Amino acid sequence: MSLPPWLEPLPDAAAMRATDAWAIQERGVPSLDLMERAGEGLARVVAARSPFGRVVVVCGKGNNGGDGLVAARLLRGGARDVEVLATFEPGDLRGDAAEQLRRLPGDAPRPFDPGRLEPAGALVDALLGTGATGAPRDPASAAIAAMNAAPAPVVAADVPSGVDASTGEVEGPAIRAVATATFHHAKPGLWIHPGKAHVGDVEVIDIGIPADGARDAEVGLIGSAVLDAVPVRTADSTKFTSGNVVVVGGSTGLTGAPTMSALAAMRAGAGYVTVAAPASLESTFSVRLLEAMMIGLPEEDGALAVAALDPALEALARADAVVLGPGFSKREGAAALARELALRIGAPLVIDADGLNALAGRLGEVIGRRAAPTVLTPHAGELGRLLRVESREIARTRLRCAREAAKRAGAVVVLKGDDTLVAEPDGRMAVSPGGAPGLATAGTGDVLSGVVAAMLAKGMPAAHAAAAAVHVHVRAGQLAAAPHGPDGVIASDVIANLPAAM
Repeated sequence: MSLPPWLEPLPDAAAMRATDAWAIQERGVPSLDLMERAGEGLARVVAARSPFGRVVVVCGKGNNGGDGLVAARLLRGGARDVEVLATFEPGDLRGDAAEQLRRLPGDAPRPFDPGRLEPAGALVDALLGTGATGAPRDPASAAIAAMNAAPAPVVAADVPSGVDASTGEVEGPAIRAVATATFHHAKPGLWIHPGKAHVGDVEVIDIGIPADGARDAEVGLIGSAVLDAVPVRTADSTKFTSGNVVVVGGSTGLTGAPTMSALAAMRAGAGYVTVAAPASLESTFSVRLLEAMMIGLPEEDGALAVAALDPALEALARADAVVLGPGFSKREGAAALARELALRIGAPLVIDADGLNALAGRLGEVIGRRAAPTVLTPHAGELGRLLRVESREIARTRLRCAREAAKRAGAVVVLKGDDTLVAEPDGRMAVSPGGAPGLATAGTGDVLSGVVAAMLAKGMPAAHAAAAAVHVHVRAGQLAAAPHGPDGVIASDVIANLPAAM
C-alpha cells in the first residue's frame, strides 16, 4: 500500500521483516552489517545521553539482543565500563546474535540480576524486538520491572520492550525509556499512545537499508510537506472560489462552539462562512461574527428542531463544505435532525461534537450511505460511543479502533489526541507527531473542525484535508503557547495563530 509523499513511512513489524528480507536477499546487504550499524547507532545514542559512568546492557536472545551486544562492544572499545546482563543461556543464541556474542571483548554476559543495575549511568533495553506482541513473560517481564525501578535512565533498542511496535498497545509491563534508537524507520507504536508515552525521544538510525525499502507501510507520520498542495488565494480568486463553508449547530448556552468553528474556517482560508443556527440566537452570533453570515433556523426550546431540515438543506445548497454538530445539543429532536442532515447533505461534511453523539452505534447506517466525502473528528469518548465500546478500550487500542470506525463508516476518522490519528477506510493512516499540550483545553476541537472544513472547501481530498488541518492545528497550538505557556492557551489563541501556522 503506497503512502503519499507528505507522510514519513512508519513500517509495522511485518513490513519491517519484509524490508529486512528485501535488503538482504534482493539488494545483497549482509544481515550482520545491518546489525552492526544498528548497534553503532544505539551506542551513539547511549553515549550522548550518558557520556560518563557505568553502562548496563540488558539483552534478550533475539536480534534485539544482538544489537545490544554490538553496542556493548563499541562502548567498551571507547573505554566505558559496560556490563552485559542476559536473560538467556549462552547456547540459546543463534545466527547473527551468536556471532556478536563471539565478538564481545572482556567479561562475558552475566545472568540477569536486578542488584547489578545499580550504580549505573545508563541502562540499555535490548530485550524484545519489533516482532514481540502481547504481555511480556518472565524472564523479560521481571527484567522490565527491575529496569523501570532502577534510578538510571533507559535507552531502548528499536522499541521499548513491552510496547507493540505495530500498534502502540501495551498489555503488560513496558520499559519507560528516555530515548529510543529505532532502526531504518520509526515504527507506528513509537508515535501512538499508550506506547508513545514509553519511548522518550525517538532517534532514527540509518542501518544501510536502501531508501526505498519501506514501500509497503500503511502508517505514516505527518510532516510539513502536507501543506505544499493546500490551495492559496491568487489575484483572480473570489470569496466563493476560496471556499464556502457552512457551520450548522448552536443552541442556547452553546454558541461558542459554532463561533469558533466559523472563525477557524475563516482564518484557515475559507472565503465565505455562514452559521446556520436557531433563529433566536441571531443577535448573539451577529455580535461575535462580524465577517460571517448567519441563517436562522426553526428551533424548539433553544435547539434546532426536525422542522429545520428543509430550510437547512436550502441554506447548504451552495456550500463547498459543511461542519455539522458544534453546540448542537443532545436533545432527541436535534439528534434526529443531525442524522437526517448527515444523510442528505451533498457537500463534503465534517461531523463533530453532538453531531457524532447523534450517530452513536449508527455509523454504517448513516455515514455509510453518503456519496460525498465525510470526515469524523471524535475524541476517545465520542469514538467509544460511535463504536459502542468503553473509552478506556479506545485509549488502549487507538489504532485498531480508529481503523474500525473508518471502515464501518466508509469515511475518514480523525481520532484526536497528542497522537491524532487520521484513518482512511482502506486502512491507511496518518499520525500527528503532536507536541502541543496547549491544545488540551475547551474549544480547540471546534477549531480543528473549522480548519478541516476550510481545507475540504478548497477541493482537497478528504484524507489530505484532514491531515493538513491536523498539522496546522498542532502548529497553531505551539505558536499560541509561546507567549503564554501551554496552561495559558485558550481556543481563540489557537485561531489567531492559524495564519502563521499555515
